[in-house]
Amino acid sequence: MTQNLGRLERVELRDIWTTEATDFTPWLARPENLSVLGETLGIDLELEAQERAVGPFRADILCKEIGADRWVLIENQLERTDHSHLGQLLTYASGLEAVTIVWIAARFTEEHRSTLDWLNRITDDSFRFFGLEVELWRIGASPAAPKFNIVSKPNDWSHSVAQAARAIDDAELSETRIAQRAYWAALHPVLNAAGGPVSGNRKPQPQAWMVYPIGRTGFCLAAVMIRPKKQVRAELYISGDQAKDLLASLKGERQAIEHELGYPLEWEELPSRRDCRIASYLNAADPEDESDWPRQHAWLTKRLNDLHRVLSQRVKALAGAPHSPDSE
Repeated sequence: MTQNLGRLERVELRDIWTTEATDFTPWLARPENLSVLGETLGIDLELEAQERAVGPFRADILCKEIGADRWVLIENQLERTDHSHLGQLLTYASGLEAVTIVWIAARFTEEHRSTLDWLNRITDDSFRFFGLEVELWRIGASPAAPKFNIVSKPNDWSHSVAQAARAIDDAELSETRIAQRAYWAALHPVLNAAGGPVSGNRKPQPQAWMVYPIGRTGFCLAAVMIRPKKQVRAELYISGDQAKDLLASLKGERQAIEHELGYPLEWEELPSRRDCRIASYLNAADPEDESDWPRQHAWLTKRLNDLHRVLSQRVKALAGAPHSPDSE
């Protein structure tokens, strides 16, 4: 039976977004659209601010990478790239000291793409530069759909941002970060009441994740809120140059591990990054819904303690990463 297929038609960006500042930037800053961008980059993004002053310029969008202490700065153009925006990006890099910079434009000139490639080659692991072209497509009378195409990215996803800019860290907390801190402050008494190996005796942080030791350098347990997707996650995070090999060693015991837990896990190699994780997700869990916090916190408490119980000795027995008794 022959199927009738539609035909993709290109839509001009200016037909949908008249201006960058009042149309495209607010559209991109919505959680569902940052999620699309994050999927392209392989980064979970959470909005921190729009039109934030950075030195003499104003950054279009400032985000945090969920699950890592990394700033992500996004600069937008609805035209082809130009020297003015390149200069702003370099100013941001020098002012922020450590950052992932995402330059989005309708079209990249070869010289600007080559410049980003060069910057990724010569900068240290405090910086990552991405270049993305944005397109709009539709089928027939359907709504236009965005598509992001990466034209330049870091040569090596072992790049990691060492520390966020002190100027931003010292700034007044946004409402989002205050809510994040309150979320962890409410989780920690639940952890303590459970009396398990994962303690809540930690200072709640104004960020989308909290980490807990498991007794080995390069490994940690983490609770993560993913607000755009209305999820929370409990995970074993593995970092460092040996992360993929260490994950493979643990994965050799996958059947036994999941049998002991009584539920399956997501074994995420994160191929575009150096690090990886073993995770469990709770869906339909909105961290902004305070009435649902007891359910979410009970789930996180059980999952974190389960992961510690089943994985801690296996982690310590792995070859290739030193034991860290002070971190237990």
